[in-house]
Amino acid sequence: MDAFSEVLSAVKLQGALFFNAEFSAPWGFASPASKSLAPDLLPSAEHLIIYHLLIEGSAFAQLDGAPPISLFPGEIVMFPHGDPHRMGNGSPERIFEGEAVRELIRCRSLGTLRAGGQGEKTRFVCGYMGCDPQLCRPILSGLPSILKVNIRSGPSGQWLENSIRHMVEQASSQQPGSEAVLAKLSEALFVETLRQYVAALPADQTGWLGGARDPVVGRSLAILHSRVDHPWTVAELAKEVGMSRSALLDRFGRYLSEPPIAYLTRWRMQLGARTLTSTPRSVSEIAAEVGYESEAAFNRAFKREFGIPPGQYRREHRTRPGATPVAHAG
Repeated sequence: MDAFSEVLSAVKLQGALFFNAEFSAPWGFASPASKSLAPDLLPSAEHLIIYHLLIEGSAFAQLDGAPPISLFPGEIVMFPHGDPHRMGNGSPERIFEGEAVRELIRCRSLGTLRAGGQGEKTRFVCGYMGCDPQLCRPILSGLPSILKVNIRSGPSGQWLENSIRHMVEQASSQQPGSEAVLAKLSEALFVETLRQYVAALPADQTGWLGGARDPVVGRSLAILHSRVDHPWTVAELAKEVGMSRSALLDRFGRYLSEPPIAYLTRWRMQLGARTLTSTPRSVSEIAAEVGYESEAAFNRAFKREFGIPPGQYRREHRTRPGATPVAHAG
C-alpha cells in the first residue's frame, strides 16, 4: 500500500505516445500550452501533461523565459502543468511551432519523423498523460513546471524504455494492438518518473510529495485514501500507524499543514464533486460512498467546500461538461 497508488487509483489516467522523431542538429520545435493541444490529442482531457523521452543524442528543453535544461539519453523531461516550451539542439534557421506542431500531431503516426540539419542525431519520443486536475491535485501541486529524470538509473525504467522502443517500432509497422500497449506503457512511464523524482527529493521536503515519502505520513495518507468511507478519528488512525495521537498530528501537520481529518474531508469533497458530474447517482448514495452517514451532513460539508449545495453544483456543471471542480475561496 502506498499513497501514490491510492491517489492514482481514483484517477482515470489516459496516456499515449504521439511523436517519434529522429532529428539532426541543428533542429528545434516549440510546443504550445498543452491545453491548446488537447483537442487534437485527447478532447476529453481536463488536464494534459506533456513529456519527452530522449533515446539517443542530446538536446535541450526550455520553458518560455527560463534558461535551457540539457538532456541526455535515458532522460525524460516532463511538463506537469502543461506550460509552453521548446526543445532543440543548436540554432536552426527554422523550427516547428504553432500550426506545424499541431499538423504533426493530427497525423497521429508513430512512423519516424526525420528533420533538421546534417549534424548530431537526436532520437526521442513524445507522449502525454490526461488526468483529472482536481483528483491529481495532491501530486501535481508539489511538482515544478519542468522536471527531468533519468529512467535508466533503475531496472524498471530501463525495462520501460526498451519496451517503448520496441513497441514504437511495432506501431510504425502497424502491428495490431501496438497502440493500446503503448498507452499502458505511457501510463507506467508517467508513474515511474514520479517515483524517481520523489525518491530524489531533499530529505527536508514538505508538502504532499514529501509526506507521501515519509513512512508515517505516507502510510497515513495511503490508509485514508484506501478507506475513504470509514468514519476515521485521529485516535484510530494513530493506532493504525503505531503513533500517539499528538505525535501523528504534529508529523502530519509538519508535511501537509493541516490535520488528517481536514485533509480527508477535502478529498471526500473532491471525490463527491467528481461523482456528481460523472454519474447519475443520487446525492444520498454519493454521501454514503465518501463516508457520510446522512445526506444532510454531506450537504453541509459540500457547501463549505464549494460554496453551493450538491444539487445546484450538479445542475451547473452538467451544463458545462468538462468543467473542473472549484472550491469555495472562503
